[in-house]
Amino acid sequence: MASNDIYTTPLTGRYSSVEMQKLFSQRTRFTIWRRLWLYLAESQKELGLLITDEAIAQMQANLTVKDEEFSVIAEEEKKRRHDVMACVHAFSQVAPAAAPIIHWGATSCYVTDGAELIMMRDGLDILLPKLARVIKQLRDFAVEWKDHPCLAYTHGQAAQPTTVGKRATLWIQDLLFDLRNIERARSDLRFRGVKGTTGSQASFLAMFKGEHDKVERLDELVTQKAGFDSAFTITGQTYSRKLDVDVISPLASFGCTCERIGGDIRHLAMMKEMEEPFEKDQIGSSAMAFKRNPMRSERLCSLGRNLRNQLANPMDTYSAQWFERSLDDSANRRISIPTSFLSADACLILLLNITAGLVVYPAVIKKRMDEELPFMASENIMMALVEQGASRQEAHEEIRVLSHEAGMVVKREGQSNDLIKRIQKTEFFKPIWEQLPFLLDPKVFIGRAPEQVIKFTQQEVDAALKKYTTSLQETSGGELHV
Repeated sequence: MASNDIYTTPLTGRYSSVEMQKLFSQRTRFTIWRRLWLYLAESQKELGLLITDEAIAQMQANLTVKDEEFSVIAEEEKKRRHDVMACVHAFSQVAPAAAPIIHWGATSCYVTDGAELIMMRDGLDILLPKLARVIKQLRDFAVEWKDHPCLAYTHGQAAQPTTVGKRATLWIQDLLFDLRNIERARSDLRFRGVKGTTGSQASFLAMFKGEHDKVERLDELVTQKAGFDSAFTITGQTYSRKLDVDVISPLASFGCTCERIGGDIRHLAMMKEMEEPFEKDQIGSSAMAFKRNPMRSERLCSLGRNLRNQLANPMDTYSAQWFERSLDDSANRRISIPTSFLSADACLILLLNITAGLVVYPAVIKKRMDEELPFMASENIMMALVEQGASRQEAHEEIRVLSHEAGMVVKREGQSNDLIKRIQKTEFFKPIWEQLPFLLDPKVFIGRAPEQVIKFTQQEVDAALKKYTTSLQETSGGELHV
């Protein structure tokens, strides 16, 4: 059957990187299983068990599963209803000298759990540098636009101005939380190791004739070969599925951040203050040729929503486990773990693309500021009047009346805000007429926004990115497939 006749996930066909797709491929999974069997055999041999050099050599020579072996594995699994034993069978065919000792003393979770831990570890190592690059791009954007006033919004309504750069730091701060959380999940990962069928290591204790030190050394050797600093002391047949929650949770939280940032950019595009990149030949709408739809940010929100909803799977799976292990975790985890990583990867590709080419429209920002600033300046005007000897209460009443009149002009007649013109025509305000240009300067209203941007980027952002110096030099990774 042709590939176009069967369903494939859009995560691989449209959105995620080839690097992440390969990591969670069947070839990678089965190849890691073979590596784990090799690590076990090498360690057993090092500790004195009778395993031949030929067996080790044949295993080493056939670690990568070849195309023609997949049909052998599939046929054997169909017969045995057991994927691990099907792979043992296929490995034994290409490494016959090792056939008697492949999987010696192990249970299926030695390779299945071990491989998933390796893939999650390597997946986090793919995601973290990309996230750091997104933060760096936004950091540079924030610094560039740190002084440029724009309207802030609370409750969806215009509020005291901020700056374009300061708003970007809100996004960066949330992404720094994500970076911290994902780094923590990465550093907390430990290996399952060699624990046997229920976690007691009974089979390995029997293998080494009751020598506990050798069992512990075997666990250490395999863990080191797999690239982990330590293994769990306590497991059932599996490592605790609580760990899956701990890994997917920060990814899901990152999904929330993606939807939040994407939503802000979409709103700013709606107001024509800022846009994501829009290519020369890009089409916004099949019917309305003039449109410049924020499709990248919309897709970011969509994939972010998918990512954050993935957390329910590991939480439910962990909750449903019985005693040392039950197999109702397996099918779910085959789907939910790769989906979480592919979704996070897809979100990062979009963020890399968007943040590399954000477009700001200062003229539109100024126009919107001019429409709202007179109302916001009313308190400053009132304070200036009081300094000139006017009654605070009288000043408040005069401004209130004129503000409501101007507001009606804006809302009912669709005209521009004429509050300042009204003030300039009202004798009560004559003492501060000359101060109006200063009182209406947008930069008077942004407080310490520029200073906050500098302090935040230099003290917090740069410190968090320091370990990613090499990765930050890369320029690829933000190309969209579609």
